[in-house]
Amino acid sequence: MIEFPGDRAFCDTSFLFASLYPKDINYERAGQILEEALIQKISLWTTWDIISETATLLLYRFNSKAAIRFLDEIKPGLRIVYYDDSVRDEAERVFRLFSKDKKLSFCDAISYVVVKTILKDIACISFDEDFSRLALRVIC
Repeated sequence: MIEFPGDRAFCDTSFLFASLYPKDINYERAGQILEEALIQKISLWTTWDIISETATLLLYRFNSKAAIRFLDEIKPGLRIVYYDDSVRDEAERVFRLFSKDKKLSFCDAISYVVVKTILKDIACISFDEDFSRLALRVIC
């Protein structure tokens, strides 16, 4: 059983992609986490940036059917965080600060700011090492 701290978690592209791509090394683990989240009624949060990144990655690395399935079946169950330019401005600051040493994507910088400020430091479901390096609470 997976221990979720609280009743909500932030989903990263690495988790969402792995849950639909059978060749991903984390495919089975992602399925277990998703199943536990549903059983425990954990609300799953993300951003449009993550949705865009996940759909694109599924299209490029798998196929259009998987990308559309993600949009039709997974996206409706996600809670999408809306944010303003102040989040983008702070994400740019974070990106400039950490991108050389940590090879941080801008999408990860946005996720970091969203998790820390809007979502009040909720746990993250991610297989991306950047989340741990940024000292975010990671469930995977």
